[in-house]
Amino acid sequence: MIKFAFVGFRHRHIFAAYKIIAAHPNAEILGGFEADEEAKKAAVAELGVHFTYNTYEELLADPAVDAVTIGDYYGIRGQRAIQALKAGKHVFTDKPLCISIAELDEIEKLSKEKGLKVAWMRDVRHSPRAAVVREAIQNGEIGKVHQICFTGQHPMLYKRGRPDWYFEEGKHGGTINDIAIHGIDVIEYFMDSRLKRVIGARSWNAFATETPCFKDASQFIIEMTDGAMVMADVSYAAPNSCGFKLPFYWRTTIWGTKGVIEYGPATPNSYMIARDGDSGLEEVPVPKAIVVDGEHNLGSVDVFIDEVGKPGVFAVTQSCLNSTRDTLLVQAIADKCD
Repeated sequence: MIKFAFVGFRHRHIFAAYKIIAAHPNAEILGGFEADEEAKKAAVAELGVHFTYNTYEELLADPAVDAVTIGDYYGIRGQRAIQALKAGKHVFTDKPLCISIAELDEIEKLSKEKGLKVAWMRDVRHSPRAAVVREAIQNGEIGKVHQICFTGQHPMLYKRGRPDWYFEEGKHGGTINDIAIHGIDVIEYFMDSRLKRVIGARSWNAFATETPCFKDASQFIIEMTDGAMVMADVSYAAPNSCGFKLPFYWRTTIWGTKGVIEYGPATPNSYMIARDGDSGLEEVPVPKAIVVDGEHNLGSVDVFIDEVGKPGVFAVTQSCLNSTRDTLLVQAIADKCD
């Protein structure tokens, strides 16, 4: 039984994590800490959270806590994670884990030194569709992959859903690190490859003109270690009135020497494939429960809890750190090119 404590409820994603952990048979929630009164009220009203700690230091000093789950504003998450690791706690966070390479270096160092596990919520990688797309790619159904394109445009929802801290200097940390981390992570999963180099990247302020410091538009081109080229747009460009319903939201196209795979919100329970020799697209359904390497496909919380229970095993931790590092490297280039 892994005993969790929560710090921060300042993004909606952490509400989902709380519900999953609360229902998990191998997890127990001991309580939480939240410095922001409005966020605390929302968490009590919707989740019934017991804020049993008056300070973060008090939470970390509790010997009963095995793992800290972090949902604070992005800019403080790295330091929250570092403090937790120094206190001997495993770390599970919403994405992003942190907003700087320096923070990530310290997190990785402490994880290795103390034998502690670190993971973030990777619902894209751990979806059934991602698992079957990976299987198709790994089985060579579209040959060698050379080009990948993904778009992850979100609605801005300025003052209509986004937390105010998004638009405060130093608290967000970059749109690529916020959004593209899912795309980069799942591509590394599909291809068993890493970032080789950044060809070009840019982030700029285009939509939230009331807050010029918030660079809400982002595009980049990168090369992976296996030679595949990736082109992406992860801007807050979707019309607010359309929300997350447009087909461009996490639309991903993967081109190989023998065919192409595409998926997106228009086909939530399937993916499309066209093989060389076919006359058109085939829609491949995705089963709700699939088996990967002899085991049922698991979610982010499941694989984290499983790894915490296995001393010396760091596969999940290392892949989380790898995709975070690669995304932060792209963000760093983009920040220099405004």
